[in-house]
Amino acid sequence: MTTAPHTPEPTGLLIRLYNQVGAAVDITGTNSYDKVSRWHCNGCGDTSDCPEQDYLSLTRRTANKHATACRAAYYHLRW
Repeated sequence: MTTAPHTPEPTGLLIRLYNQVGAAVDITGTNSYDKVSRWHCNGCGDTSDCPEQDYLSLTRRTANKHATACRAAYYHLRW
């Protein structure tokens, strides 16, 4: 199985984590002190529950927990 070496960076990328099979889990926001930050897994498509309430420290912990457990390689398949 060959995966793309790099998922394109979304606008506002603050932190990029990788899940167990190498899919990117991106944390985005306007800056590191902003209350609005969100995470999105490019492997399974899971995302933040309440991004309008998430400080970066909470978002980072939640995204890291997800990346540690997620084994999905692709979210969007194109035929």
